Order: sequence, then C-alpha cells, then structure tokens
Amino acid sequence: MARLARVQRVDIHQHFWTTPLLDALARRECHPFIRRDDGLCVLHLAGELPCVLDEAAESTASRARLLDTDGVELAAVAISSPIGIETLAPDHARELICAHLDGVLALGDRFAAWGPVPIRRPDPAEVDAVLARGCIGVSLPSAALADLDALDAIGPVLERVQDLGAPLFVHPGGSVARQPSLSDPLWWPALTSYVSDMQAAWLTFVTRGRRELPRLRVVFAMLAGGAPLHAERLGARGGPAIDFHDPLTFYDTSSYGPMVVEAMAAWLGPDRLVYGSDRPVIEPVHSGREIELMTNAADFLALARAAA
Repeated sequence: MARLARVQRVDIHQHFWTTPLLDALARRECHPFIRRDDGLCVLHLAGELPCVLDEAAESTASRARLLDTDGVELAAVAISSPIGIETLAPDHARELICAHLDGVLALGDRFAAWGPVPIRRPDPAEVDAVLARGCIGVSLPSAALADLDALDAIGPVLERVQDLGAPLFVHPGGSVARQPSLSDPLWWPALTSYVSDMQAAWLTFVTRGRRELPRLRVVFAMLAGGAPLHAERLGARGGPAIDFHDPLTFYDTSSYGPMVVEAMAAWLGPDRLVYGSDRPVIEPVHSGREIELMTNAADFLALARAAA
C-alpha cells in the first residue's frame, strides 16, 4: 500500500480523465467507449446517455489549482464506476484499470489512487496487484455489494482487503437497471439508481458484511445514499439492529449540503463523515464543515496505513 506523507486535509473522492484511460477507451468498439470528433470527446456507456468530457480541463496543473481553491492537500482519485469498467470480462477490465492507474499514479504527490478491481470473476490477487502499484486502498462499485449473493461472490476479495489492512471505497456503479430514455434529464441516474444502489450496498454490508469482516475499514461515497437515515424504517420492517456508531465505517459527503450532512452527523457522529467533492463531475457542495471533514478524511487514511 502507498505510504503517503502525513497530510491534514484530504479529499477522499475525486475522478480524473487521464490520457491513458481516454486513449484506451477510444480503441474500444463496444460499451464503454469514447469518440473524439470536431474537438469533442464523447463518452458512451451502457445505462446512461452519452456525455461530453472536457479534456482541456484535465491537466495536472489545472486540477492542482482546484485543490488550492478547495483547501485540499491530497486528493484520492477513484475510477468512475458508472462507466462499467469493473464489470467487464476480467481481461478487458484489467486493461482499462491498468490504463487508469498509469495515468493517475503519474499525477504527482498531491494525488493518490484508489485501486479498482474486476468483479465479474473476483480474484483476491487483484487486491495485491493494485496495492503493489502504490494505490492507497481498493475501490468497488456498489454492484459488488448489491445483495447477499453479491457479497458471497466478492467475499474473498473483501477478506484480502481486510487482511492487508487496506481501506475500501464503495462508489455507485456497476448495475444497469434500465436503458436510458432521451427524455431523461442528465441528473436522473444520480438521483435514482445511484442512490438506491448505494443504499443496497450499505444494507448488504451493515446487516451481514460487517459480521464477516469485523476489521475492514470502509468508506461509502455520497453518504451511502442517506441509507442510515432510514434506520427507523429498517426497524419497522423487521430488519436487524445496526451499530450506527461503528468506528470502522465512514461516509463521504459528495454532492450533499448542510441539511443532510447535519442530519447524518447528528445520527452517526461527526467523526464518521469525511470530505469527498466528486470533482470534476460536480462542483463541491459546501456544508460548512469542510475543514473538519477534510481532517477526518486524513485521519481515515492515516488509521488505515497504521493498520497495514
């Protein structure tokens, strides 16, 4: 696992469209792929409408300036799981993952990489491979924890992450529930499938996964879709009792502002929340707790390194 200099302010959740990944996607003939035409770079993926990527904005210098603007010392970069890379056949997934990491690990000391692994035929050796490359931990799409069957399938990978003392980052993606409609607004998946998929991943983990993986340090993107706030409904529907103050489970605040962040802080404790911006997908949403959340994120990584 990467040994990073001690930092005080961390953004646990960014993305980066590096040239090696874009070039690898441009060589593909089926989803996911990109096409460059008339100065535009258009991403095509299953389950969502095509979108234009701003290649010009994806330079190390411009992104470093954004870190300064946000007051961030270190950004942890994850693969964008809705693209569907981790769910491809292992050889195809591995090729794109390697291209992604080639780009991210060359960005310099202010950027770190989460290590994605293929999930179609999970192999614990993939965990060792990405950590050996210098990744700070392992990332998985929410589809890898979609239900108890998915948990059984990904279990050996999670056990390896735990045994190596690495942190796990769970990001929405990997599930294509419906084909997109031209009438869908661009924000539709982010407010529907992303939220429900993260809630399912969280419920899978906290209701059984935690018992099986008592030492795994995990952070859920986008506050796990607000799933902990449904605790009363979980109880009313006959669900099991949950330890909402689990010291090894964390939540990044990406895309949420003060109303939901304060509700989660009151319910879980403010030390369970960490800063995640989701740049460059969105501009950071300000909660008023930025410095505290960035410090929590730095502590999260420091604790994970201490456990390794």
